Amino acid sequence: MNLDLTDRLIKKQEEGKLFRIGVIGLGKFATMFLSQAKNTPGIAITAIADLDYKKAEASLRTAGYEQDLNTSGYNDAQVLNQIWYTDSGLKLAECDQLDLVIEATGNPEAAVDHCLSAFKAKSHVVLVTVEADILCGPAIIKKANEAEVICSMAYGDQPALICELIDRIKSSGFEVVCAGKGTKYLPIYHKSTPSTVWDYYGLTEQEANAGGLNPKMFNSFLDGTKSAIEMGALANATGLTVPDDGLLFPPVGTSSLSKILKPKESGGVLSSSGSVEVVSSLNRDGTEIPDNLRWGVFVVFKSNSKYTEQCFREYGVPVDESGEFASLWRPIHLIGSELGFSVATALLDNRSTGSTKEFTGDAVSVAKRNLKAGEFLDGEGGTTVWGKLIPASKSISLNALPIGLAHNVKLINDVPEGQVVSQKDISSIKVSNAYTLRKEMEADFIESHKN
Repeated sequence: MNLDLTDRLIKKQEEGKLFRIGVIGLGKFATMFLSQAKNTPGIAITAIADLDYKKAEASLRTAGYEQDLNTSGYNDAQVLNQIWYTDSGLKLAECDQLDLVIEATGNPEAAVDHCLSAFKAKSHVVLVTVEADILCGPAIIKKANEAEVICSMAYGDQPALICELIDRIKSSGFEVVCAGKGTKYLPIYHKSTPSTVWDYYGLTEQEANAGGLNPKMFNSFLDGTKSAIEMGALANATGLTVPDDGLLFPPVGTSSLSKILKPKESGGVLSSSGSVEVVSSLNRDGTEIPDNLRWGVFVVFKSNSKYTEQCFREYGVPVDESGEFASLWRPIHLIGSELGFSVATALLDNRSTGSTKEFTGDAVSVAKRNLKAGEFLDGEGGTTVWGKLIPASKSISLNALPIGLAHNVKLINDVPEGQVVSQKDISSIKVSNAYTLRKEMEADFIESHKN
């Protein structure tokens, strides 16, 4: 008898053999997961890591946990039925008593270190830090495969949800024309900085602080960087292509997905079929689109016969004027509240809910203003650069600086506003595991494209 994930988790609970989970990075995403994890059978949160003890403790209390934190060691904590706390993500990742580690720091260099240590300890990893995925995903997955463990995208974040939609459509015999997500976007947002971001969100700084909102993180959502990172990771996981000169962010509501997100020769805006894109919830004049998809994900696909087009009409499938292009979407994503699906899938089925397969797209650094030699770049969501999605081949030819390596590096050349920052424009980058894997990925790409 085949049991579904929930049944198998319940069985695990009844047998008293709980899966042991460790969480690194106790931000909003992880707290949302923890809140649901305490109600999920078959798993136990046994270890957490965060640089800030008070923040970690507050996250647990917010999520409804009554266990005290124990800093003395993993075994001592378990004996006392407590949760082990450490301020070292590496120390948690190295713990060989965990079945799975959730990496949710948002720091790509730290995330790579944590992944490699978890692989060595034979723990599966759910990689919430998609910044690490876009920076050197193929090399990370290569290490996971060598260790015979799973490294999965995080369900609840949009890339994994879109991977699921694509899989459903392709396994049903349809051609995927376009896939992506919605966001709030206007061209001026590319210049946004942490000091201007709350104006665009309609919040005061006091309201943002009261809500515990991180201005740099929210600025990454707004200035296009997060969209570039997530859609690059999606392309790298699915084989879809990326636009040659960045995402278009067309203003499109759900009623127009199949009418606009199709190739130009068919009356749409895409250069080619089979690509990723992000739609804006705002018209270019700033007015909101009534049926916008700001919080959701979508896929546009193509019929393969007149009979299929007839079926589309009969069952109310949203189509374009020709009836050939159709769309399917999900209006919301539940962020960390849905992460349990990735956890259960990795532990019970030994598979991911999306993972990088190849280096197709890259999120590269673009100057937000005229930058001068001697300035230091402040990375994702900062004041100096934003992340733009371009093909991997173009990134390699430009020797572009990936957004994941654009933090605290010094410019040695002036870079005009709107120009991609080259690795030749900066002083040497500190060697790290992330940097090493990035260079390995670039070398593998160059070698595979020699002919």
